[in-house]
Amino acid sequence: MATTGASGVEVLLTTLQGAGDIESTLNILNVLDELLSAGTDRRIHYMISKGGSEALLSALVSTARCLSPNYTILLPLLHLLAKVGHRDKRIGLKAEKADAVLLVLSLLRQNVEQPQRAAACLWVLRVFCSSVSTATLLGENRGLDVVFQLISPHKLTQTHTVKAAIEAFAALLHSKANSRCAVTKGYVSALLKLYEDWHSKDTANAHVPIRKALLHCLHHATNTGAGRDALLAQGGMALLFHTTQFCSKANKGVESLMEFSIQLMRKCFPKCPLPLTSDQSVYTFPLPGMPASGQDIDPGAQDDSLEEDSDDDARNNDSDSREFLLPLVTPAPRAGSLCCYFSFCFCSPPFLTRTWISSLPTGPRAQLSQVPPPHLVRAALLLLMAALQTNRAKDDDLETDPDKLLARPAPDRPRQELGQYMHLCPELHHDFQDLDMHTEAEGGSDEEVFLNGHSGPGWGHISGESQHSPHPEKQAKPFPARSQLSARDFHSCYLSSPSARQDCQRMVDRLLDSHQPCVPHHDPHIYAAAAAHTKSVPGLSVLAFPDFWGHLPPPGQEPMATRKPNVQRKKVFEDIQRQLSPEDVIGRMVFDLEEPSPQCQTENLDSLRFYSKFESGNLRKAIHVRRYEYDLILNADVNCSQHLQWFYFEVSGMESDVPYRFNIINCEKVNSQFNYGMQPVLYSMREALEGRAHWIRTGTEICYYRNHFCPSKGAGPAYYTLSFTVTFQHSEDVCYLAYHYPYTYTALQIHLQMLEQTVDSRKVFFRKQNLCHTLAGNPCPLITITACPESRNWTYVHELRKRPCVFLTCRVHPGESNASWVMKGSLEFLCSSDPVAESLREAYIFRIIPMLNPDGVINGMHRCSLNGEDLNRQWIRPDPALSPTIFHTKGILYYLHSIGRAPLVFCDYHGHSRKKNVFLYGCSVKETLWQAGSMVNTNTLKEDPGHRTIPKTLDRIAPAFSFNSCNYLVEKSRASTARVVVWREMGVVRSYTMESTFNGCDQGIYKGLQVGSGELEEMGLKFCQSLLPLRMNTLLYSPKLLSHASTLLDLDHNQLNHKSHNCFEDDEPPCAEEIEYLGDSCPEHSGEEMDADVNTSGSDEEEEVEARNGLRHTSRNSCLIPLHTREDSFKPLNGKRTHSSVDGQYLG
Repeated sequence: MATTGASGVEVLLTTLQGAGDIESTLNILNVLDELLSAGTDRRIHYMISKGGSEALLSALVSTARCLSPNYTILLPLLHLLAKVGHRDKRIGLKAEKADAVLLVLSLLRQNVEQPQRAAACLWVLRVFCSSVSTATLLGENRGLDVVFQLISPHKLTQTHTVKAAIEAFAALLHSKANSRCAVTKGYVSALLKLYEDWHSKDTANAHVPIRKALLHCLHHATNTGAGRDALLAQGGMALLFHTTQFCSKANKGVESLMEFSIQLMRKCFPKCPLPLTSDQSVYTFPLPGMPASGQDIDPGAQDDSLEEDSDDDARNNDSDSREFLLPLVTPAPRAGSLCCYFSFCFCSPPFLTRTWISSLPTGPRAQLSQVPPPHLVRAALLLLMAALQTNRAKDDDLETDPDKLLARPAPDRPRQELGQYMHLCPELHHDFQDLDMHTEAEGGSDEEVFLNGHSGPGWGHISGESQHSPHPEKQAKPFPARSQLSARDFHSCYLSSPSARQDCQRMVDRLLDSHQPCVPHHDPHIYAAAAAHTKSVPGLSVLAFPDFWGHLPPPGQEPMATRKPNVQRKKVFEDIQRQLSPEDVIGRMVFDLEEPSPQCQTENLDSLRFYSKFESGNLRKAIHVRRYEYDLILNADVNCSQHLQWFYFEVSGMESDVPYRFNIINCEKVNSQFNYGMQPVLYSMREALEGRAHWIRTGTEICYYRNHFCPSKGAGPAYYTLSFTVTFQHSEDVCYLAYHYPYTYTALQIHLQMLEQTVDSRKVFFRKQNLCHTLAGNPCPLITITACPESRNWTYVHELRKRPCVFLTCRVHPGESNASWVMKGSLEFLCSSDPVAESLREAYIFRIIPMLNPDGVINGMHRCSLNGEDLNRQWIRPDPALSPTIFHTKGILYYLHSIGRAPLVFCDYHGHSRKKNVFLYGCSVKETLWQAGSMVNTNTLKEDPGHRTIPKTLDRIAPAFSFNSCNYLVEKSRASTARVVVWREMGVVRSYTMESTFNGCDQGIYKGLQVGSGELEEMGLKFCQSLLPLRMNTLLYSPKLLSHASTLLDLDHNQLNHKSHNCFEDDEPPCAEEIEYLGDSCPEHSGEEMDADVNTSGSDEEEEVEARNGLRHTSRNSCLIPLHTREDSFKPLNGKRTHSSVDGQYLG
């Protein structure tokens, strides 16, 4: 009896369980059905919360256990249970507890010839299978065989029952055990034949839902490796490909079939190892203190956060990765590995422990003594911990301990060691006796050597062994006319001739006489001389023409590329054709970085020619696939086997007006701005010599998607393809393609030299010093810029030395070349005669390290330095031997802090590959605690709100800047980044990372446009301008300054109506086409669809008549159904779980 105050639903449910007559029960069921149908899902969920599922299950069990079940009650009860259970996430477990699972299966066995009753049972079983354990229980009791008996070939009657059976079969296959059993019994082949039959005979597309349901079954059956192998063995790829081609010509009603078929083909595409001898980089560098054989970096030491913002880069491995965990690396076993393994198992959630134990390749599951080798254990732990991190709430990474947020750690070195950085603050000890001189007397400098054209020891290969000319005694051939221009001519004539350097110089002079370059702050003579001092791992001896000649900003703003519908589908079809018709694939290697000859493909006149062995170049292999299609493989970072994104290579030998397809097949990130309008950049040598020296955005049919390639050893992360098509303007041109506008270390060196030459040394204090040398021996420049005092008077000099410091760093990640263009804009503005720049120099001392990772930039790396580590994760305790630039940058910051001159502003320039616009990451205790939902009373915390001043200013003056994308959260995973360490250890409130997009903007005047180098340089200028309001109360503004900077000086202190939010994730909408393929590409029915299916099945007049007349259909068993499934399908049910072998036909 219902309790006092119970709701109407509770009263109905209580009455239903106690009803003793048919009429009362039917009335209650009808009332509940009408009540739930008339409202929204909220009513059903309310009913579930009040025990509605349990009440319906109880009524079902009591009614069905009668000697002669009354189907007048059972049918509406089953229909209602299907509708309610579909919304109850725990319905399977509740049904097991009520002993209703096998009872419904028994009802189905009894009514296989009664379509309406069978359909009702099928919908309920499908709902029960939302629990994997329930689906497994049904499979153990031959549920697969019973349900499959009801799936028939194409027919025009009883289609609702057939559809219900297929959907129930698909639901059963949610269980991996059932999927394996289905493969063993041959159901994959049977499902393919059924799909082919329904596809060929359903010419009017009247039964698309049935065809879709069959694909749903195949998707679940192929969630195991055995299932995928079975589909391939039975010709499933060819069948799906041909049926999909037919669907592409049909109406839009079959669009969903195409998508499901494509996802299924992608999932089952055989894994293909990359054609590499090793996944390790072609380049290795001996690290100090390590044996030469031990250079391979353990992947466990890498940080998967591939941005300061951390795009997730959680690798999507195959769904079988928990079953067959292969070693990621195979170094010597480490001590303590087994202890780590057992510690993990005992402290991990039970499901992870069970998953790992069940995946042991040999031995009983209960025996932990037979564990795999330690390196396999370590690889498994990495994968399992990655899964834990993926499932963890995003806010868990936020630091919630106020004491840790406010604590200032002790310095990582003694105070006595900081004195060595005094000389890197030249304005503090300079006597300014040479105010009237243009340069400081410092003896012979590298700049003088470069300007005089003398070669240093760094690039011995430039005049050493030749890779192009076997006869060094022969004179270099003259530079060809423009009409005869080729890549080999440029290389042979200019860069690699072993003959006298004078020949090269004459060639350069002739080239410059006939084609005058017009790039500001760039001189090819100086560039070539400076490049001779650049030290690289492979001993580079070739200059890329764009770097030598120079680059002008794009002539106009370039819109984001419009993505054509189904462009990815077209590419995937072409990829699948390779597997189906391997005889059509050329498969010829036309470039290999490991080959001793840099142009090893010269004998293949019908192929494009590739080259990448120059500064910042990255292309490991090029494979000619089809007449106008090439697969490209990138080189991993030095001493690494990962970090694959940056590319920069030369291509020549093309035909004009012919579309060439390029596929970069070993990208790592799970998504890319290439899916959202971004294009790679192209530089044409022919165009440059005609006065158009521009990198331009290029490429059509651009898409980025997961492919079927895997590391050469067969284990590791998934790979993605960046595919784009380029139509070249000129035949036999020499072109360069890159991820983004390249900016080399040598380009930085000559830019700094020319800036130093052009500044007015009487007004601008500009000093270029070497912070330190990198692992490879390249100097890391440190720039100091401020205004010279008016005279040597102590008052003016003292005023200069009291100016606050602004500390800027850049290019810690070598693949983020856009950051260097932003830095270029900052440097040029600070050295200019602009009134705002003059005021900034008078207000601040700028210390700038424009390239923190020269070695990475030189060697074409994406993320790391030569030590195989991400330098922006080394700031807490940098190693002076392995991370010298970080160690000494932190040292000078410590020194400034120790003398009371800590920077007012610190900013580290970065690039962002997953977002649009430009934005800042800062640090705020309060905002971190607010975002994390901390219970700490932040009103008692005192915090300088100055971290928002610069973003507020930039939001008003910088067109590319987006305040709404800014973030001021302190995350544990970023505790070792420059931004957080400088904020925490040096107490710099305004410590930022500035992220610049590789793509473009989605707001402001640049909305819909891709950024060029000009827009990036403008952003660097604007950042400097945003610093002026911080000192507006101490500056004497001239009328000229006010007229130029009214926007800057008219900032109020009211907080903008913006809230910090978690911006460490993608802000893009889902891609127009599915990038991945291992997810459930066949989504489950919505509640409304389920209700419609149940209602339609329950009101089918034809099936009602057939059921009433007891018509028998002896034609259900067909040749499409495996013979052994017709036997023993109706034996007594077993409620206990069994674990039978495959030989016993049924798996547990």
